Amino acid sequence: MIVKRSRRILSGPLDTADCAPERSRLAMDSKLGRFHKILPLIGGVVILIVLMLYMGGFFRTGLIKPGLLKTVKTEEVAPDRTAYAAIEDITEWYEAVGTVCSRTETHISAQITERILEVMVRPGDRVEKGDPLICLDNRQLQAKFDQARQGLKAASAKKEQAEQALVAAQAIFAQAEAQYNRTKTYFDQEAATKKDLEQAEASLKQAKAGVEQARKGMVGADAFVQQAKEVVEEGRITIGYTKILAPEAGEVAKRSAEPGDLAWPGKSLLILYAPGALRLEAHVREGLIGKVLPGSRLHVAINAVNATLEGTVEEVIPSADPLSRTFLVKVAIPAIASLYPGMFGRLLVPLDVRQAVVVPRNAIYRIGQMEVVKAEKDGRWYDCFVKTGKEIDGRVEILSGLKGNERIALKMNHDE
Repeated sequence: MIVKRSRRILSGPLDTADCAPERSRLAMDSKLGRFHKILPLIGGVVILIVLMLYMGGFFRTGLIKPGLLKTVKTEEVAPDRTAYAAIEDITEWYEAVGTVCSRTETHISAQITERILEVMVRPGDRVEKGDPLICLDNRQLQAKFDQARQGLKAASAKKEQAEQALVAAQAIFAQAEAQYNRTKTYFDQEAATKKDLEQAEASLKQAKAGVEQARKGMVGADAFVQQAKEVVEEGRITIGYTKILAPEAGEVAKRSAEPGDLAWPGKSLLILYAPGALRLEAHVREGLIGKVLPGSRLHVAINAVNATLEGTVEEVIPSADPLSRTFLVKVAIPAIASLYPGMFGRLLVPLDVRQAVVVPRNAIYRIGQMEVVKAEKDGRWYDCFVKTGKEIDGRVEILSGLKGNERIALKMNHDE
């Protein structure tokens, strides 16, 4: 089957005049569509910019500039208490962080290997020299000590036997010597034969040998007794090790043992420290090591007790840490209430001196988060906004807002 397809053939030129308005309309619609799409984005950007300018204070006037007086209100009546903003020299400090440590920290450990029966102290307890701290099991040592005492008794008995043997040998020797002398006298008088003299002489030599043997037995018995005494003394000392006593007065800082634990030489059971001997161990950078020589006096700040103490440099470890490039400095500090080892502290190393405006602490008023000082100018009192810095011994550094020598008002108390 044959399918015939027909195709319409356009003849003649295209009418361009009729298509031009249509093209313009389509182009305009496309532009308007794109504009409507980006219009919300443009509006959001404009709103964001306006909001940022508002938060930055662009639309506000009357802002306080650093170092200038800005008055909020004025008063003509002078306050009851006044002072002057002073210009003083303030020392710049380098703060080296450190830790409070005890100068005489003692680690308590056993001198023998035994089981712990009782621990008599806890952290915070005060002990005196000789107070019992830990009791160890002494049953095996007590049994050995009893055996040593029995050995001493046996050695003493042997010594007594040796003494008696020596006395007997000496008596026999004296008798043999007398018999020899009589026989020799008789022999000289031809009243005894030579055989009698030889027998008397042999008896004398035998008695003398008996004395020497008894003396050696006595020496051996003495040695056995002395050895037994040393064993007994060693047992007594070893039993004494089962009661661990405080080597000095102090306070228990740490307890690392409980009843039932095994104690052995070198194992730390307790840590004692002397509360009156404390120091700060701080790391000072290598560029300031010349300012912390042994014997120099520096300030130490302890925030936990709100105190600044004067300390003396005791020791500077002559080896820097290759990682932090710092030296370990040990500064002796006086003991005060509530100051304990392990607390955080700062070693204040003086750098240089600069001038600054300072006012008493009770001259600062707080209005919300703003700080205000009442200052006099031309006989009138103004509320001046200030920016404060460090506080030193009840005085506050003014970074901006005052120039110095202004007359200022003081609060009646710090709580106002």
